[in-house]
Amino acid sequence: MEDIIAVTIAYVKEQLKGAEGGHDWFHIERVWKSALHIAKAEDCDLTVVQLGALLHDIADSKFHAGDETVGPRTARNFLESHNVDESVITHVIAIIENISFKGGNFQKTFSSKELEVVQDADRLDALGAIGIARAFNYGGFKNRALYDPRIKPNLNLSKEEYKNSTSPTITHFYEKLLLLKDRMNTETGKRMAEERHRYMEGFLAQFYSEWEGTK
Repeated sequence: MEDIIAVTIAYVKEQLKGAEGGHDWFHIERVWKSALHIAKAEDCDLTVVQLGALLHDIADSKFHAGDETVGPRTARNFLESHNVDESVITHVIAIIENISFKGGNFQKTFSSKELEVVQDADRLDALGAIGIARAFNYGGFKNRALYDPRIKPNLNLSKEEYKNSTSPTITHFYEKLLLLKDRMNTETGKRMAEERHRYMEGFLAQFYSEWEGTK
C-alpha cells in the first residue's frame, strides 16, 4: 500500500512550484510540522490532520480569481485518484473549506478537533517573524503600500470586503494578524501564538518609530 502522506508531499511540491513565497511549499511544510506538533497534545486523527495541512492551500482562492471551489475540488480529485477512504476525503475537504480567516466574520459550517489543529498551525504561520515576512512578501506581490497613516483599519470587514481589500500591509496587521492570538483553538496553539504576537507588537513599535524618524 502506498504511503499517502509521502505521495501527497510529492504532489503538493510539484503543484506549488513557482508559487508566491508566502503560499509556497515551504509554507505548507511549516504548517504540516506545526500541525503535527500541536496534535501531540490532542486526541485526533493524524492522517486527516496531515492531509488537511498538506492540502489546505493546494489552490488558494487568492490566486484563482477568488474561486473558493478550486482548492476543495483539486484536493478531492487527488485523494480520489489514490483511493483514499471517502470519510477521510470528506473530512479533509471540510478542513480546506473552513480553515481560512476570511475577515474574521466568517461562520464555520463544520467543526472537528482536526480542523482546530490545522487551523491553529496555519494561523501560527501568519504570526511572528515569518508572519511579518509573509505579509510584506504578499503585499509586494500585490503592489500594495507598506503603510499609509491616512488609511485606518476596518475591523468589521465582510468576507467579500476582506477578499477584495487593497489596504497597505501594516493595516493588514490590525485587520487580521493581531486578531489571531485570541482566535486560536488549542492550548498549544494559544501558547505558541502568544510569543509570536509579542514579537509582532515589538516590530510595529519599531516600525512607527522609524517611520517618524525618532529612532
